[in-house]
Amino acid sequence: MRQTGAGLLLTSPTFGVLQALAVVEHELLLFAAFWFAVGAVDEMLVDGMWLWLRFSGWARTARLQADRTEELAGIAAVLVPAWRESAVIGAMVRHCLESWPQGGLRLYVGVYRNDEQTLAVLTALGCDPRLRVVLHDRDGPTTKADCLNRLYRAMCDDERRTGERARCLILHDAEDMVHPAALSLMDEAIGRADLVQLPVRAEPQGLSPWIAGHYCDEFAEAHAKDMVVRNWLGAGLPSAGVGCAFSRRAIDRILARRGGGDPFAAECLTEDYEAGLLVSETGGKALFLRVRDRQGALVATREFFPATLASSVRQKTRWLHGIAFQGWDRLGWSGKPCDLWMRVRDRRGPMVALVLTAAYSLVALWPVVRIAEAAGAIAPLPADPVVAKLLAINLLSFLWRLLLRFCFTTREFGWVEGLRSIFRFPVGNVIAIMAGRRALVAYLRVLLGGKVRWEHTIHLAHPAALCRLTGRASQPATARG
Repeated sequence: MRQTGAGLLLTSPTFGVLQALAVVEHELLLFAAFWFAVGAVDEMLVDGMWLWLRFSGWARTARLQADRTEELAGIAAVLVPAWRESAVIGAMVRHCLESWPQGGLRLYVGVYRNDEQTLAVLTALGCDPRLRVVLHDRDGPTTKADCLNRLYRAMCDDERRTGERARCLILHDAEDMVHPAALSLMDEAIGRADLVQLPVRAEPQGLSPWIAGHYCDEFAEAHAKDMVVRNWLGAGLPSAGVGCAFSRRAIDRILARRGGGDPFAAECLTEDYEAGLLVSETGGKALFLRVRDRQGALVATREFFPATLASSVRQKTRWLHGIAFQGWDRLGWSGKPCDLWMRVRDRRGPMVALVLTAAYSLVALWPVVRIAEAAGAIAPLPADPVVAKLLAINLLSFLWRLLLRFCFTTREFGWVEGLRSIFRFPVGNVIAIMAGRRALVAYLRVLLGGKVRWEHTIHLAHPAALCRLTGRASQPATARG
């Protein structure tokens, strides 16, 4: 037994446990505070560059003075892989063909031979000569990259038959809602770049304001600030897999680097990210194109992201596994200093998940240790001035992050979503923690001889279809900047 200052009797084991918890709390606090401070410095560097670009006018978003639906300089092959996408593929294809009337468009949609429902929807779409429905000769699901490679081979077959070579390849997903001006803008830009990436605009979903809504916040900030800075630095740009155009010369260089075969790595979970960086590694130029139309709407790819916790964690697990772990293995750390910095930022997800886990563990430990100290059960540890300074830095950084998140979300979606973005911040953290754990387990399983698993996201609604059902306009509300 031990007599404390408050007159409480504690057994020696109980006292030892409480004292150990106090030490664990201090070490976790030091660990989290240090790495949060490192992350704060990293983010402030990007923020400082963006602010300079913004106020100097370099990063100001251009605005179109007219609708852009002019004819293309060559054939643009749009590749759309589909697996069990019967709920959205019909609306996507119709909207794409209506929004892009150019004769140079070739829309290749890949469907698996054991996916009768998706095939039936595609068969019922009519006979637009610009549409190519490609039946995969394997049962699905394989990987998205494998389906893209099948579409690429179908495009090459068309080229041999017609004698016309595609000028660029454009990637899209089965749930995407394209902007009418996007095709002409990408076609024009591909003349001076080998990879052109348009912004992605995550659509708010009334039935999922927190899970689906946190994607609105993340993409609004990343594609208005991070990608702008990355583009200005001349670092390699990761392809988002949607709204991105690859020049044919870039694809040829990637094929040469791979020694022939297919342009996309079928075994890679984030083949779009890898292909984007390979453009720069093989000597190509990448361009992030941020433009608004005459009404002020962002020329971007609109889509719905996962609306449930389970589906969001699965999706971000795939992103973390592919970018952080496979990216390290497959692409390494070569490149210019700016490229190395950006690769560290790309692959920090598992480390961020670990630091967040430590921070949220402190939420549970802190009241236990404080109560024990107040009751006199344990003696408080000496104050650590280093931790105090780190906490002050982290507090200021956190408030700045919330302010930026609010500003970017408000600018794109209005002040209601902007306010929600503040309270959605912890939602993204919890998803990151869960996805980080699953990604690590998945990667270790592969190292031990397991197979890479492609966890496909099932889409239940399409923005264009929802607009027709609700009577909302097909374009987002006007935004500034």
